[in-house]
Formats: sequence, structure tokens, C-alpha cells
Amino acid sequence: MINITDLHKRFRDNHVLRGANLEVRDGETLAIIGGSGTGKSVFLKNIIGLVRPDSGQVCIDGDEITGMGDRELMAVQKKIGYLFQEAALFDSLTVEENVAFGLRTVARMTDDTQIRARVNECLSMVGLKGVNNQLPGELSGGMRKRAGLARAIAYKAKYILYDEPTTGLDPIMADVINDLILRMQEQIKVTSIVVTHDMKSAYKISNRIAMLYQGKIIEIGTPDEIRNSTNPVVHQFVEGLGVGPITLDLDRKH
Repeated sequence: MINITDLHKRFRDNHVLRGANLEVRDGETLAIIGGSGTGKSVFLKNIIGLVRPDSGQVCIDGDEITGMGDRELMAVQKKIGYLFQEAALFDSLTVEENVAFGLRTVARMTDDTQIRARVNECLSMVGLKGVNNQLPGELSGGMRKRAGLARAIAYKAKYILYDEPTTGLDPIMADVINDLILRMQEQIKVTSIVVTHDMKSAYKISNRIAMLYQGKIIEIGTPDEIRNSTNPVVHQFVEGLGVGPITLDLDRKH
């Protein structure tokens, strides 16, 4: 599992994470919700080691990664697939080359036949069969997201981290992505962390939902528990009312 303990991260005068704690259980899909600029993406990047915390711990399958060197960290990162907010495909590479990128650089595969077979398998799983030779600029936003997901699952990661997977998509395509996230959990039994501000998506895909506010996880529970939360900040957010000038005692236990 993944355990995050007392995580702090500051960028100059902006104290983004202020002692965040979270436990992610094997096999679950956990959604992290919160308003724009609350540090959700920073939190996610700390989990994978793309950003190093100022203090605190991130443990993945018992390995504490925050103090690891690059080589040790890369070995742990092989367990993790990451879907960036804008898919982050390489514009100059074809879809096939993008999906194969992790197979060559992370999994260190060299057999072109095996790589092509795995690419085709992953593209088929996300409904993109036959687009191998297209460039990212030739794809719609939804197709780019799906190509990014194919790349994330290509080297058979144990964990998949999604950063705002439905942002910028129309409701129909957003629901296609939601269904793909559910399918990944069912078919390949991955553990997923999904950063989102889309409550419809969070309710549909997750086993549990955690809310990040003022640098801390202030509540975590099942979709029904979050939907019926009496916490005023959580209630305002999930009802689409925004988060107003409510102050909480963030040092109390949640």
C-alpha cells in the first residue's frame, strides 16, 4: 500500500502541504478532491517522487522514498503509472512510440515484436485500436487522454496516478474516461489515486474520497459518507458552493 505521513511542501512563501496524511489501500480507487490551487497535483507528484517534500514520509510497499537516490527511486517508480493532466504526450512521436516509451525506458524492453504487441494490447484496452501511426496533434482531447492512459498501463504498473483525468472534456467523453478507470481496476487490479475537482467523477469511480484543504486531508470516507458529510468545508465543496471563508482547527484528528 501507499502511506503518506506528515507531508510538508513549500514553494517560497507558499506553504502548499502542511502535514498531509493519507493511507491508500491495495486494490482501491481513491479520489482526492479539493478546489483549484489547493495542492492536489503537488500532493500527487510527491507520491511518485517527481517533487521532493520538505519533510514527512512517503512509503510505497514499505519503502520510504523521500530520502532515496535517483537509482533507488527509479526502481520504485517502475511500479507506478502516471497520467498527467494534459496527457503530456510527446508531440514529435507517434501514438505507438509514446505508448512504447515507458516500455523502452522504464521496463527496459528491447524486443520490437514484444513491444509492438504490448502497445497494441494497451491501445485496444482504451479503445484506440488502429491509431498507432497518428501524432498527438491529430487526436481529440479525449483520445489524447486515452493514449496517455495506455502509456501509463503499458509496463504493468501496480499503481496508477491520475491528475485531473476528465478536465477539459465534454460530459460524454469525461464519462468514457471514468469507465476506463473503472475497467482498469476490474481488469488489471491496479490501485489508483485520482486527483479531481469533478464530484460526479469522484462518486462514480472511487471506493473512498479524501478532501485536501489548506494543506491537509481534512476528511476521508466512502462516497456516501462524503456526500453526507457534516464538515462545513466538505459540504460546501461537494454541493458545488465553493469553499468560503470557513476556518477549521486543522490540528484536530480526522
